[in-house]
Amino acid sequence: MGVYLTSYALGVDSLMEPIYAAQAAGQINTLVINVKNMHGELTYASAVPLAQEIGASTGRVDFASALTDLRERGFYLIARQVLFVDPLLARHLDLEGDWVPCDREIVRNYNLDILSEVATLGFDEIQLDYVRYPDGGVLEDIYQLRFEAVERFVSNAADRLHGRLPLSADLFGRVMWPWNSRKIDPIGQSLEDLAPLLDYISPMVYPSHYYEQSYRDDPYLTIKDALVSGRSRVEAHFRPFLQAFDRHLPDGMSLQVYIEEQVRAAHEHGANGYLFWHPACEYGPLFDVLEPRL
Repeated sequence: MGVYLTSYALGVDSLMEPIYAAQAAGQINTLVINVKNMHGELTYASAVPLAQEIGASTGRVDFASALTDLRERGFYLIARQVLFVDPLLARHLDLEGDWVPCDREIVRNYNLDILSEVATLGFDEIQLDYVRYPDGGVLEDIYQLRFEAVERFVSNAADRLHGRLPLSADLFGRVMWPWNSRKIDPIGQSLEDLAPLLDYISPMVYPSHYYEQSYRDDPYLTIKDALVSGRSRVEAHFRPFLQAFDRHLPDGMSLQVYIEEQVRAAHEHGANGYLFWHPACEYGPLFDVLEPRL
């Protein structure tokens, strides 16, 4: 069980003290920490030449020191690497917008070089995020090259690690649904393609993000249906990202109950642990309701 942290949150005592207390109480044991974020920044001092050239290396966190302290406190440490949303690289390549194509050699090699470097920083696992193409467009059978490019990158990433660290990835929640096997989605993520390459899959099954009102209104049902569907299709370790923020809460339901329902579904339907996301890393309501399970 764990929570997501930005690199900034690591230096904010008011955010970290409740997290330390939750770990000591047996409520969580894992942290997911940004090493490359949606701004294209590397949150540490990188020696990757292209990162230095485009101004991506920030040196914000000394992970040698920070990870030693966190590990001594008993945390399992996951490095989150955002891939194909990268405004700095997009600007360098004279691309419009913030996305970079994962089928372009310079983009693949840049992110693989970062992955190799991150593997030396002292983390226990690397987690890929935004390992996809942009959403948008219709669901049609015209995206074969995108699926091939995403699968190829994840395969290359696994090869780079040579088994030194577990490799995981965040996937859209809808990737769990049976229609995903038809490969008609513009984002290019296939559960069947990616499961054999990953040690853990973290579907982002935030109830607030579903179009169907029945899922928005029933956080238990959202997590249950996603896990039942995904587990019926592939053998994998599913460690879903659950929602710890208060977007689109059902009328009359507190955030605490909303969280409890997600956790109950995860436990009852085969999740191999779970992670929580709050964009501002404010987990007070979560820690109010999490029971010690470790």
